[in-house]
Amino acid sequence: MQPFLPFALPEIGEEEIQEVANCLRSGWLTTGPKTRQFETDFEAMLNAAGGGVAQGNQPVQAIAVNSATAGLHLALEAIGIGPGDEVIVPTHTFTATAEVVRYLGADPVFVDVLPGSLNINPALVRAAITSRTKAIMPVHFAGLAADMAEIIAIAKQHGLKVVEDAAHALPCTVNGIAVGNLQTDAAVFSFYANKTITTGEGGMVVSRNPELIKRCKTMRLHGINRDVFDRFTSKAPSWYYEVVAPGFKYNLTDLASAIGIHQLKKAELFRAKRQAIVDQYNAAFENLPVILPQGAVADGLHSWHLYVLRLSDACLLSRDQFVEALYAQGIGCSVHYIPLHLQPYWQDTYKLSKNSFPVSQKAYERMVSIPLYSKMTQAEVDRVVSAVQQTLA
Repeated sequence: MQPFLPFALPEIGEEEIQEVANCLRSGWLTTGPKTRQFETDFEAMLNAAGGGVAQGNQPVQAIAVNSATAGLHLALEAIGIGPGDEVIVPTHTFTATAEVVRYLGADPVFVDVLPGSLNINPALVRAAITSRTKAIMPVHFAGLAADMAEIIAIAKQHGLKVVEDAAHALPCTVNGIAVGNLQTDAAVFSFYANKTITTGEGGMVVSRNPELIKRCKTMRLHGINRDVFDRFTSKAPSWYYEVVAPGFKYNLTDLASAIGIHQLKKAELFRAKRQAIVDQYNAAFENLPVILPQGAVADGLHSWHLYVLRLSDACLLSRDQFVEALYAQGIGCSVHYIPLHLQPYWQDTYKLSKNSFPVSQKAYERMVSIPLYSKMTQAEVDRVVSAVQQTLA
């Protein structure tokens, strides 16, 4: 019996290990020089991409945080979301996208997704706007950018803010422009253990708005108006600080940032490895009773955080039977996602029904995410292909 093949594994090299060891030896473990370098490197990567300062735009700034959830919370707080406001979100996402809206006393308004990309449906966004709507929060599902041109146009027409949940979207481009460099108010990336690059736990808020970044930076650490690194390393007396708001504890440690510094350098290499696996999957599965995941459109780049198969109507197996069959062959898999309209809290609080979200509902009932990560060997890819083919043949 072959060993169990997990759904996801990070790819950590000696560079990351050595950087963490250097961090431990330095004596500075919390937010400090490594985190600053990680933020600066992230800014440089985005500002060198299409749509950046070369086109006369304000440069992107980045703030490292301990999770993408924290980053979304900070971004929404910084744009002024509060009690009585509404933020439009897709139902087909992880609960973090919606829960941060509730943190601020506002209400998420759920809309269905497009049948191909499973990204938020702009037509339904437009229909959901009310006098209480203050922002739109698209999710770039699986690493494929949402229809940002239409979403940004809707936001401008109605005077709304746009905060991108870009947890899956590094590196990802739309119309030749990197996600994180679009004309939105903020984008938030995730570095959770199974993401396209990882710091174990962590995230990054990026924005062209200096005031938004300044607010996030203050609220990231208890509402204090000075960085702890500045206060503890200055040669002049620097013990004094002021609490200017009731902030949060959302800072990223230098230990995590030490990993991120080198993961970021490999982001495109990792993406290319995942793309090569996707190409093999697509070729192997094209004649099976499945719907293959949608690829990037022209001038776009798919980050391929997830490879999501959907069983077609011609398939005689249920989704659960398919999952069980893969597990019986030692293949790990997952489902992305159980839509929020089916989760008890959201369903009960907002009186949601699966009949109101037919696209997400059907996709959920037929979808399976199979292993896709840069560390996969050819033998492991072949195992997955064989297991899927044998199960669905």
